[in-house]
Amino acid sequence: MREEFEKLAAAGKIEGRHIDPLVQLTTSGFCMHRSWGFGRIKTVDTVFARFTIDFPSKPGHAMDLSFAAESLKPIPKEHILARKASDLEGLRQLAATNHLELVKLVLNSYGGKATADQIQQVLVPDIISDDWKKWWEAAKRELKKDGHFLVPLKKSEPIVYQADEVSLQERLLREFRAARGLKARIAVIGEILKSAHDLSDRKAAAEEIVAALNAEIPSYQRTQPAVALEAVFARDDIRQMGGLEPAEGEPSAKAIWSQDLKVGPVIELLPAIKHRRAVESFKEAHPDDWHELLRQALNTVPARLCREFVNVLVQEGKITELKDTLARLISQHTASSELLLWLAREHATDAFADLLGPEVFRAMLTSMERDQFNEKRSNRLREYILDDPDLLPDLTAAAELDVIKDLTRALQLSPVFDDMDKRSLLARIVKSHPAVQSLISGEPSRQDTALIVSWSSLERRKEEYAELVHKKIPANSKEIALARSYGDLRENHEYKAAKEMQKVLMRRKDELEAQLVRARGTDFSNARTDVVSIGTIVHATDVSTGERETFTILGAWDSDPDKGIISYLSPVAQALLNRKVGDEVEFEVHGARHTHRIESIEAYQPAPPPTASDSAAPPSETPGASETDPQPPA
Repeated sequence: MREEFEKLAAAGKIEGRHIDPLVQLTTSGFCMHRSWGFGRIKTVDTVFARFTIDFPSKPGHAMDLSFAAESLKPIPKEHILARKASDLEGLRQLAATNHLELVKLVLNSYGGKATADQIQQVLVPDIISDDWKKWWEAAKRELKKDGHFLVPLKKSEPIVYQADEVSLQERLLREFRAARGLKARIAVIGEILKSAHDLSDRKAAAEEIVAALNAEIPSYQRTQPAVALEAVFARDDIRQMGGLEPAEGEPSAKAIWSQDLKVGPVIELLPAIKHRRAVESFKEAHPDDWHELLRQALNTVPARLCREFVNVLVQEGKITELKDTLARLISQHTASSELLLWLAREHATDAFADLLGPEVFRAMLTSMERDQFNEKRSNRLREYILDDPDLLPDLTAAAELDVIKDLTRALQLSPVFDDMDKRSLLARIVKSHPAVQSLISGEPSRQDTALIVSWSSLERRKEEYAELVHKKIPANSKEIALARSYGDLRENHEYKAAKEMQKVLMRRKDELEAQLVRARGTDFSNARTDVVSIGTIVHATDVSTGERETFTILGAWDSDPDKGIISYLSPVAQALLNRKVGDEVEFEVHGARHTHRIESIEAYQPAPPPTASDSAAPPSETPGASETDPQPPA
């Protein structure tokens, strides 16, 4: 095509300086435009001096030759983009059979180096459409073994292809020697340990690395103990890789911990994968008081470290002391938001079921309010409370209604949550405890009509409720926590039984709350006797048999058929209420219809009144507030 371009230049259709770029473009057949991207040259029109180029967004685009020479960059036929356009299926086969060759092709297309992200951008999804991560991990392992590729530790740095081959061991040792600072060397050691099986002489490599670390660790021991500790772990792993024996007098984890360091701040600086190992080393360095020091540190470390400390304490049989510490921090409202965040995450496991209750949420509010004045405050606990819809219902499930109401008020007054989030949390409480609806809305909740009950039956219900909340449910929570510690929950019959009993107890608690919030106590002293009402004794005659019967109509929970006492809610009582002497009343008993004539009505005489403290009307905020002189329902 050079000759044709020269003729066009002689005719003045293009400039002479455009000839070489145009020859390169037509020879390769592929190009790159800064805006339109990769293009494939389809035709060359020497009559009208223009190319026809297929760009992804502009197929069949016509471009003047002079403009093309100025704005297009030729792409070689072996470039990965050109190969994708001309032989996509061949590249897919290459990806399946030869990882190294495909990566080499990409690197050579971009000057011998490219980052992992750049490689992914070129190959996905046209060439690799399935699991890129799996493919890349396999390819990277091969790259590290091959002596022509330099794979950096940081993902942001480019992978380099070099013509001269360098063994994996030599390359890694070069990186270790070139690393500046102990932290950088630890990172290289991580790569060496991953590639241990591919090293040619593991013992020689270990000897060099161990000697270098033993010389460098002491200078970090006091100023950067976390880095020194991590280096000790790395050295021990390298020594094990090489089959070496410990050197006399070398730096140790025990020597680092003997500097009277605070366990939390040191371990917090380590990678999460090293936390358990660091805790174990601390335990070995402080065999007598490690558990006390860990419990003291619980309130000062992040949630992830709380979990690590707790796991060690539980495994070593220190759970009783641990729970005592947690209970004290919760009750005194001194628990940190991070400790409470860890505990909140545990609510679904039942491991600490006996500690989780409304007081935990009170402690959470206190800790978050306290955090508002801290420079390094965290919103993680607040976000977790909002994100987990089951947390607040679980914490309040076993609480007394009065406690739930107090907690509701505390939440309403708390500055931690904005109005929208506060309404969301209050809605969760109302869903689990409808009795607090009026406290939130300021209006009576939509409930069934009030239940008129005798004082004695009301006290019995309250006693049952108190025993349920204060004894049975806490005891069940302890049973759940204990049973869970036995192991595999799938075959743990004690755990399953305790969980089933929890459902029964919670269901009964809900029933009692629904009843007590509607209950209105009375002694029936002001019952009307001109008509049948609640608190009257009705003498009646069965019209068909002439048999006399007596019905004592009392409260909703006073039914005692053997004594002729019936609840005013029963069908017989509902038929009799508001009827006068002489009226004939029809009702059904055991499927048979009966007609009774009312002969007389007299007031029920209650048992001697209870003591002043017992008979005092309960406060309006408690279940079963009284209503004096209750009127019979219509």
